[in-house]
Amino acid sequence: MLKVNELESGYGSMQVLWWPSLEVKAGSITSLLGPNGVGKTTLLRTIFGSIEPWGGKITYEGEEITHLPTHKKVDLGIVLVPEGRHLFSGMSVHENLIMGAYLKRALRYMDESLELVYSLFPILKERSKQRSGSLSGGEQQMLTIARALMTRPKLIMLDEPSQGLAPKLVGEVFETVQKLKSDIGLTILLVEQNVEASLNASDYVYVMHEGTIKAEGRAEEIKRSQDIREAYLGI
Repeated sequence: MLKVNELESGYGSMQVLWWPSLEVKAGSITSLLGPNGVGKTTLLRTIFGSIEPWGGKITYEGEEITHLPTHKKVDLGIVLVPEGRHLFSGMSVHENLIMGAYLKRALRYMDESLELVYSLFPILKERSKQRSGSLSGGEQQMLTIARALMTRPKLIMLDEPSQGLAPKLVGEVFETVQKLKSDIGLTILLVEQNVEASLNASDYVYVMHEGTIKAEGRAEEIKRSQDIREAYLGI
């Protein structure tokens, strides 16, 4: 579904990405792992168009989208859920969800999308009239993901969805990620610091270090490779 080939980008004159390449297959969960500061978030932002690529090629569903503006990529069904919970804290859960259905295509299916996200996240239906700022951290993360689903994406990129959550809530977030794949067939590109949870949830894994891809393989293969775990994942 998504192919990234030898991507280059950075901030100002500082290069962060040094030719990483990866592929995300339709209907899969693909994880991008590595320590802080190696370029994982920069890679997601460059794919999404928030950062202009300096070089390389991005292909989505067979179409080159390397320099396509972000809003056009959203129209094609790509969405990025950034790290942190960027909610409208004074607005209700329901109002936050409605804000996600801003595309013409999404507006047409808004009721259907609401029904879907409430079935995936029953707690949000219970809290629909509650201010989003009063939700727990885990509930806020669920709402952030649910709002992204209101755009009716095909590919969802998640940047550190378990960041700052208690272990029990981390488990709930990863259950949600797996439900997105199993229940509605979404394709997921996941950036995470929680290596073990990511390996357990993923089909395929890329390991990033210093702006490039150092290793890749099926999740089970990465789990079994002590060298990769020690050298790049710190475990």
